[in-house]
Amino acid sequence: MNWIVDADIQNFFGAVSQEWLVRFLEHRIGDKRIIRLIRKWLKAGILEDGIVTVDDRGTGQGSVISPLLANIYLHYVLDLWAQCWRQREATGDMIIVRYADDVVVGFEREDDARRFLDAMRARLEEFALSLHPDKTRLIEFGRLAAASRKKRGLGKPETFAFLGFTCICGKSRRGHFQLQRKTRGDRMRAKLQDIKGKLRRRMHWPIPQQGKWLRQIVGGHFAVPTNIRALTAFRYRVIDLWRRALRRRTNVAPAI
Repeated sequence: MNWIVDADIQNFFGAVSQEWLVRFLEHRIGDKRIIRLIRKWLKAGILEDGIVTVDDRGTGQGSVISPLLANIYLHYVLDLWAQCWRQREATGDMIIVRYADDVVVGFEREDDARRFLDAMRARLEEFALSLHPDKTRLIEFGRLAAASRKKRGLGKPETFAFLGFTCICGKSRRGHFQLQRKTRGDRMRAKLQDIKGKLRRRMHWPIPQQGKWLRQIVGGHFAVPTNIRALTAFRYRVIDLWRRALRRRTNVAPAI
């Protein structure tokens, strides 16, 4: 892959067409009672500051069924269409990775990437969706990107974010191309703030029990190859938060 389409669907959960969504559901669900139940779910509205707001668009972001309905919607709107586009239109390799409404598409050839981006924009508009004009980008990325940009007098290849990680064109210790992933700073800060609040509620747990809980958190978050520096920093910050929490009740110093 030499080119990346970093796509951002603008206000996805609030813009989904409920009419199209129900039609997609009816492709696989023959039981009308289930369809009626989902219609009621969509029409239930959102309670905010004591006021119920009902809209004929969207899936109600935050509801338990919203991620499932979002995947169904984009399966028909994007996934199946992209598969057909790859088979019929692409002249080189192409790969699409999607998690809910986060979409990244890789291309071997720049022309394919540009044509796909234009076609994707038109496809989404047919189903009441749109790409964010500022957050959707086409960037040169991959094992040949650094050399290509250097020949043209440009700087290092741009990075892109996906699922909490920043993806970087890097090199291994032997000098070969390596896709490197680094935890986004805002995600790490948000997670540390969440741990701080939970530690306060668990302040009087037995210390071994606290250690076991924190060890699971440290081992389960941001633990991907090439992310050792961010993971190490995260671990030290968690230890510091734990030490501060324990000082409120004892002088025992913890260790993970």
